[in-house]
Amino acid sequence: MDDRTFTCLPRTPGLRAATFSAFLISIAPLVNAHPHVFVDGGIDFVFAEDGALQAVELTWLYDEFETLYMISRYGLNLNSKGALGDEGRLKLIEELRVFPEDFDGSAHLSLDDEAVELDWPKDLDGHLLDGRLQVTFVRDLTTPLYVGGKEIKAAFYESTYFFAFKITNAPKILGHPGACQTEVIPFSPDPNDASLFAKLASLSREEKPEDENVGAQFADRISLRCAP
Repeated sequence: MDDRTFTCLPRTPGLRAATFSAFLISIAPLVNAHPHVFVDGGIDFVFAEDGALQAVELTWLYDEFETLYMISRYGLNLNSKGALGDEGRLKLIEELRVFPEDFDGSAHLSLDDEAVELDWPKDLDGHLLDGRLQVTFVRDLTTPLYVGGKEIKAAFYESTYFFAFKITNAPKILGHPGACQTEVIPFSPDPNDASLFAKLASLSREEKPEDENVGAQFADRISLRCAP
């Protein structure tokens, strides 16, 4: 589906709802497969003045279908320009600010192969970008880390692979006084995983995969290195 599907929706609420319902019926066979939601975006790294890594900023850009679904589900009204106005933006933030208890983020950090614990999301914001809903939020590191001379690894995924995340934004280094470099390592499909793909594709929205961390196998990753 391209952006025209979204931008051509009627702005009259009743007509938009009817159009959306017809659209859902037409693509129902396409969404009954794992993963169900496709999210572009990325991870930015936030450093304190003393050089410690203190937080990551997450960007999620939902696919066009999920955008339509969320606009309908949350009753978000668009302004005369087809954009999300202040009222719609605040309502979106209000709807999304309560994360599920089992939320595991989409940023999975590690140092020396040990998981880095992150605090609960904060500073949630959202808007419409080229016909797609974009959400941003921050997660502080529970304990800030000095990473000079070390490698921080970050994987961008959701554990059950209900959401398929893809890094499309170049990682930003925010606030670090020294030299840092990042490298994005995109997921590369393995032909030997064909049976796994087939099994996942057979799952409905209500079903979970046997491996509840299967999403890690499909993750784009970032390597962060900073000078000592």
